[in-house]
Amino acid sequence: MTDQLDKPTLHVFPDKPGFISGVAEFIIGVAAGAIAERCRFIVALSGGGTPRPVYARLSTAGYRDRIAWEKVHILFGDERCVPPDDPRSNYRMVRRAWLDHSPIPAGNIHRIRGEDEPVAEALRYEQNILRLIPSEGPPPFDLILLGMGEDGHTASLFPGTAAVRETERLVAAHHAEGMTTWRITFTPPLINAARHVAFLVEGAAKAEMLRNVIEGPFRPDVWPAQCVKPVKGALHWLVDAAAAAKVCESKGESA
Repeated sequence: MTDQLDKPTLHVFPDKPGFISGVAEFIIGVAAGAIAERCRFIVALSGGGTPRPVYARLSTAGYRDRIAWEKVHILFGDERCVPPDDPRSNYRMVRRAWLDHSPIPAGNIHRIRGEDEPVAEALRYEQNILRLIPSEGPPPFDLILLGMGEDGHTASLFPGTAAVRETERLVAAHHAEGMTTWRITFTPPLINAARHVAFLVEGAAKAEMLRNVIEGPFRPDVWPAQCVKPVKGALHWLVDAAAAAKVCESKGESA
């Protein structure tokens, strides 16, 4: 019998404007619930081009009064080991798209210091997370946003790398084959402790991989996105119609 991911929720948006609005509303909904229940919202952001317009949407006037932004803490699920003003930096992208135009306090923005020595910085960031979210086990983020590459990677968990199989460390530094920089990334134990994990996937080029990850045999060394299986939390796939084209309709719902 095929070993599949445990019943993720697939939200399918008809086009790019619907995707941007739908994902922004999803984030606001999770944030509002977390603030109501625990008086703060702790989120780890994804880099890449897919979430950039979503972050830009969250910076607009229509969202400024929706939640108490002073209770929001921003972290990053992975980062390239480059300075914060480097065009390849996830932090730079998020700052320019959202944070420079947001009322989130500067002290609530916790970036990965990509300019520092990678292994030491991974340990520092892990310790920072443990201080921010005290827990007996891996600390539960309210929401972790993830992307998915055409090769099935997520965060900086790439096919065939040891980080995909990590069971102890919460944050790891590694240099994957073919990458131009070291990467620092959340590992499966930390991702899977979250209350909500949401993949953001867009475009026909990712349709085949989306079907592989959701419906295919369990092969996380080949398709690392499959290692995301929240222990107690909810797994969401927020995708546009083009990316969802090859996934069985019975597994999803239209938004």
